[in-house]
Amino acid sequence: MAVPVTPSKALTGPPVAYNSDLERLEIELLLEGIFRHYGFDFRSYAYASIRRRLWKRIEAEGLRTISELQARVLHDPEMMERLLLDLSVNVTAMFRDPGFYRAFRQIAIPLLRTWPFVRIWHAGCSTGEEVYSMAILLSEEGLYERSRLYATDINDVVLRQAKAGIFPLNRMQEYTENYIRAGGKQSFSEYYTAKYDGALFSPNLTRNVVFSQHNLVTDRSFSEFNVIFCRNVLIYFDRELQDRVHALFYESLSMFGVLALGSKETLRFSKYEPCYEKLHAREKMYRKVK
Repeated sequence: MAVPVTPSKALTGPPVAYNSDLERLEIELLLEGIFRHYGFDFRSYAYASIRRRLWKRIEAEGLRTISELQARVLHDPEMMERLLLDLSVNVTAMFRDPGFYRAFRQIAIPLLRTWPFVRIWHAGCSTGEEVYSMAILLSEEGLYERSRLYATDINDVVLRQAKAGIFPLNRMQEYTENYIRAGGKQSFSEYYTAKYDGALFSPNLTRNVVFSQHNLVTDRSFSEFNVIFCRNVLIYFDRELQDRVHALFYESLSMFGVLALGSKETLRFSKYEPCYEKLHAREKMYRKVK
């Protein structure tokens, strides 16, 4: 049984000045320990990003070194949960990049109408804002009733938030503006009920959504999809891991299915680039053609 460890006063103080080689070694040992003990594999994440996130947690916990963080993480599952929130990518918004949703409505929706049933995978869905955005878009286009959305993330904490469907009320003005710019067809406020500091979205929007834990690094494909969304996740992976995830998406996408990436992500230089045609170059929307 894992025993929580409380840092002693002797461990607190300013962070230790690091030799860069020693720092990299300690980070590699920490990530290897996390993988072998918990099964979360961050070993191929972009180094600069993972380093920044680890030090954020070290400072929050009042620790001084990466080795101290390793000792805490390996003996305290609750500490691992906190670190997991730092390491996983949880920056999202409803109708983020409105131009993308407008393009999806104009270009991808007509393609989806040709299928009798539509299966959509939101890989790395975080707290679910983009899943709700897609559910709204599909409802307005008359496709929701013959669609199934699979929302997955490595982090069970953010998945529980996504299932709850409660988002900060102070972001509704931003989300409403995004929705309008994305080509929304109704009043955005019709989709939620304001309560205290939160906006509770209609349960109808998750009636056809399956929330499930899935690790893009270690888990395999679990179905065949007509659309795969993975926006602003691959930028945190190194090149080797990006290639592995592209292989996973290729295997999981049906012929003529749509792959949607983030604005700073691309298929260029991937061996799967010839297997797709561009549906919209700026909005990083592709269709599998072979």
